[in-house]
Amino acid sequence: MAEGASNKSQLAVDKTCRDIGKLAVWSVTSAKPGNGVELLCDDRDDTYWQSDGSQPHLINIQFQKKVRLQSLAVYLDYKLDESYTPNKVSVSAGTSYDDLRPIKTVEMEEPTGWVNIPLQVPDVSEPLKAYFVQLAVISNHQNGRDTHIRQVKVFGPRQETVQRLMAHDIGFATPEFLMFSVVR
Repeated sequence: MAEGASNKSQLAVDKTCRDIGKLAVWSVTSAKPGNGVELLCDDRDDTYWQSDGSQPHLINIQFQKKVRLQSLAVYLDYKLDESYTPNKVSVSAGTSYDDLRPIKTVEMEEPTGWVNIPLQVPDVSEPLKAYFVQLAVISNHQNGRDTHIRQVKVFGPRQETVQRLMAHDIGFATPEFLMFSVVR
C-alpha cells in the first residue's frame, strides 16, 4: 500500500512483514474514560482511542528489546470522526523517550481506512531498529482539539531465515524426510 494511501477493507500485509505490536507496551498521553489505549489494538474498527487534552497527542510504543521496524499502519475514519480525525502525524523512534529522533511526518486529507507509514530511514538500506516508537498527532481536520484513532499496527520485517525458506520451494522429499511422513 502506498504511503498515505488508505482503503476501507482489510489491511493488506505482504509476506515480508509481521505484526509486532503485541510485543510492546503501549501508552498514551491522555484518554477519555472508556476510550483508552487498549482500544488501539483490539482489531475492531468500531472502537477508538480518544485523547483528552491539548496537542500534540502521543501514542508511545515501547519494546522490551530492540526490534526492526518496517512500517506503521493507522486506521482512521473521517466520515465518522470528522474534526477528531488527524490530518498531520509524525513518527519518531529511538532507544527511549529521551532520545527520540523524527523518522516521518505524514499529512492526510480526509482519510478513511488504513494509512500506511513506511519507517525507512533515508539513505539507509537496513531496517530501522529501535526500542521506542512514538506516534504524535500534530493536528486534526477542522482544527479539532481531541483525536480519534481506531487502530494502530506496527510491522517489522520477517527474519531472513524465514524469508529465504519462503522464497525457495523446499521439497521435503529426501529419503530422510520421507521415512517420517507415514503415520503408523
